[in-house]
Amino acid sequence: MDLHTLKPAEGSTHRKMRVGRGRASGKGKTSGRGHKGQFSRSGSTHKPLFEGGQMPMSRRIPKRGFKNFTRKIFAPVNLTALDAFADGSEVTVDVLREAGLIKGRFNGVKILGNGEITKKLTVKVDAFSATAKEKIEAAGGSCETV
Repeated sequence: MDLHTLKPAEGSTHRKMRVGRGRASGKGKTSGRGHKGQFSRSGSTHKPLFEGGQMPMSRRIPKRGFKNFTRKIFAPVNLTALDAFADGSEVTVDVLREAGLIKGRFNGVKILGNGEITKKLTVKVDAFSATAKEKIEAAGGSCETV
């Protein structure tokens, strides 16, 4: 396959509608813009959320609470997921990402205490819940916050 052989899918492209080419064309005279009004004029536009002068939806809906824009978003990982790693291995954020246990954008990884762990692991992540730390150390592993 070469770039010069690429073509769009069959039926996906259409001829551009030529407006203002007489009444018989179906888009003559006002060219599909109607009579008078804001959008009959050339160069007319408005903001994306403009609703014709009525109070916009974004301002009508009540707002509650507080959204902290400096919040830290942690990717959660349960102990049951860590049990898949080999005994004695070192678990880091990069290792978790390669294993497919964490995806997307986040500020850190937190290990949660859901489930049991039977293997001795060295876990190096950003945060641990108290029960997770307890269970990892009880299994003979170690917890290090990065």
